[in-house]
Amino acid sequence: MIDQLNWGVLGPGGIARTFARQLPLSRTGRLVAVGSRDAARAAAFADEFGAARSYGSYEELLADPEVDAVYLATPHPAHPEWVIRAAEAGKHVLCEKPLAVTWAHAMAAVEAAHRHDVFLMEAYMYRHHPQMRLLTDLVRDGVLGTVAHVQASFSFAATPDPAGRLFAPSLAGGGILDVGGYPVSAARLVAGAARGLPFADPVAVTGAGRIGATGVDEWAVATLDFGAGLVAQVATGVRVAADDALRVYGSEGYAEVPDPWLPPDGAPGRVVLHLADEEAREVTTPPAAQYALEADSVAEHLAARESPVMSLADSLGNATVLDSWRHAIGLTYPMEREVPPLPGTPRRQMATGTLPGIAKPVSRLVMGVDNQRDLTHAAVMFDDFAEQGGNTFDTAWIYGEGMLEPLLGKWIRSRGVRDDVVVVGKGAHTPHCDPESLRRQLAESLDRLGTDHVDLYLMHRDNLDVPVGEFVDVLAEEREAGRVTAYGVSNWTLDRVDEALAYARQHGRAGFAALSNHFSLAEAYAVPWPGCVHATDAASQSWLRDHDLALLPWSSQARGFFAGNDDEEVARCYHSAANFGRRERARALAADLGVPATAVALAFVLHQPFATFPLIGPRTLAETHGSLRALEVALTPEQVAWLADG
Repeated sequence: MIDQLNWGVLGPGGIARTFARQLPLSRTGRLVAVGSRDAARAAAFADEFGAARSYGSYEELLADPEVDAVYLATPHPAHPEWVIRAAEAGKHVLCEKPLAVTWAHAMAAVEAAHRHDVFLMEAYMYRHHPQMRLLTDLVRDGVLGTVAHVQASFSFAATPDPAGRLFAPSLAGGGILDVGGYPVSAARLVAGAARGLPFADPVAVTGAGRIGATGVDEWAVATLDFGAGLVAQVATGVRVAADDALRVYGSEGYAEVPDPWLPPDGAPGRVVLHLADEEAREVTTPPAAQYALEADSVAEHLAARESPVMSLADSLGNATVLDSWRHAIGLTYPMEREVPPLPGTPRRQMATGTLPGIAKPVSRLVMGVDNQRDLTHAAVMFDDFAEQGGNTFDTAWIYGEGMLEPLLGKWIRSRGVRDDVVVVGKGAHTPHCDPESLRRQLAESLDRLGTDHVDLYLMHRDNLDVPVGEFVDVLAEEREAGRVTAYGVSNWTLDRVDEALAYARQHGRAGFAALSNHFSLAEAYAVPWPGCVHATDAASQSWLRDHDLALLPWSSQARGFFAGNDDEEVARCYHSAANFGRRERARALAADLGVPATAVALAFVLHQPFATFPLIGPRTLAETHGSLRALEVALTPEQVAWLADG
C-alpha cells in the first residue's frame, strides 16, 4: 500500500460529501481538489472539507498534476465519459455506482482503464465493511450448510419530482440503477462464496416492477437463478419504504445482516445467526468507516489496477444483471435509443485493400455484425472499430432474426458515415435459397439498413438444385439496378464457383468480387453449421492461389481454438494432432512477439499469397483489440510455412 493518495472529487453531490467526510479516517487518503461545473459550488465544497483547490470544470480537475485519483460522483449517464477522460489523463478512478447505465458502457469504461493503465473500481462501499467479510466467511465455511436462497432489498420512499435525478429518465433515474445494484451485487457475492468463488453470475434473471408516470421504475423485484438450487430474490424502489435487509438461507439455518448497506457510523457491524436447534446469536465486527476503507482499498491495490473487493469482472457481471432486470420490466432510457459516441482516442489508420467494383478502400479486418446485444452495445463496438480505422461491416438478413441489420443502419445514419463504410450484406439463406428469396431478402435488408444499396452482397448459402446461371443473373440484375455495388458468394464449393465464373464470362455478367468460405490456421475437419464450406485443405488453398478472387474468411481464428477454447463444437471441427501442433507453434511465436496467440493465427490469414479480408466477431472491446494486434505482426513466408506445417 502506498503511504498517501491524493484525491480529487469530480461532482460534489451528496454522496461525495459522505466520501469527503470519511476520507480523513482512511490511512492513505487526502483530499486536494474539487471539480464542478459550478465554480461556487466547488469552492464551497473545498472550504468545507479542506481541499486546497477548487475548479469550475471537470477538465481543470483532471489537469491538476497533484491529483492521483478521482472520486467520480456525477449522475449515472456521465460515468463512462468521465472514467474515460480521467483514464486518458492518467488518473486512477473510484466511480460511484453504477459504473454505467448499461453493460456496454461499463465495458467501455473498463477497457479505457486497461488501455491507459489506471486503477478503476465501482464504489460499492458496503463491500468493504468487515461485516460483509464476516458474512461471506460464514457462507464459505459452511456454517449455514448448503445455501439455497438469498433475500436482499434496498428501497426508500422519495417524493416524486419529475425534474429530480431519481425520477428523470434522461438521468437514468429509478430504483434499479440507484440502489438496486446493492442487493444484486450482494446476492452475486453470496452465491460466489457458496461455491468458493469471488462472485457468481445467475443463469437466468426474471423480474417485474412498476414504471411510474415520469418513465422510471418506482418499485421492482427480480429473481436471480444461479442454478443447482440456489435462487436469490432482490427488490428495490424509490417510492416504497421497505425493509433494507440481507438474509442468506441454508440447510443449517440462516444469517441476517440488519444494516447491510448503510450501517451507522461508529457502530459495530452485525450478523445475526439463526441456526438449527440454537438460540439466535449476534456476531459483531469492529466499527468501520466504509468509505474510508474503500479509499484505502484503492491505495492497497493500486499496482494491480483493480481491487478484489469489487473487481472489474464483478462490476461487468453486475451490469449484465441490471440490464436484464430493466429489460424484464420494459424500462429503456432515452440514451439507449440514440447512443451518442463516447470520447475516445484519435482515429487511427488500418491497412486496407480493394475489391473489384468497389471504389472505397476496404479495411483488412471486417467487423461482424452478429454478436451485438442491443443498440448501445453495437454503437460502442462500431465506434471503437471505426476509431481503429476499420470501415467494413459484415451483416446478413438472418443475423439476430433480423434485429442486427437495423442496429448497423441506425449507427451508420447517426454517425453520418454511409459514404465511408463498406457494408457487406448476405442473403439466400437455407431453406429460402433461390433467386426470388434472394431478391426478397435483399429488399428487406435494404429496408432494415435504411440504405438504397449494399457495397458487397453475398449469397450466404448455395442450392445445388438451382443452376448457377440463375443466381448469377439475379445478382447481376440487382447490381444493374444499383441495389448492389459488387457481389459474390459464401459457402460455395469451388467447383460451383468455377461454374458460375464461367457462366458470367460467357454471358457478359460481372464476375464475383469475393468468396466467403471458412479459412484459418487450424484446418477444419467439420463445419459448425449445415451448408457451410471451408477452404482450409491443400487443394482449396491451391485454388485460391491460382484465382484472382479475394477471400473474406469467417471463423478466421477457429472459434477460439487458439485462445484455448476446446469445447465440444471446437473439438469436433478442429481437434487433431496437426492442429494442436499449429496452436503450440502460434503460442511460441506469440510469446516471442508479445502478442496473443489469436493475433498470430489471424496474422497467418492476413499473410496468405491471395487477398484476404478476415471477418472478426468480437463481443467485447478487449476481443476487438486482441484481433487488431494481428495487424502489428509481420510474418515472413518462412514463418507462414512453419506455422502451417512445422
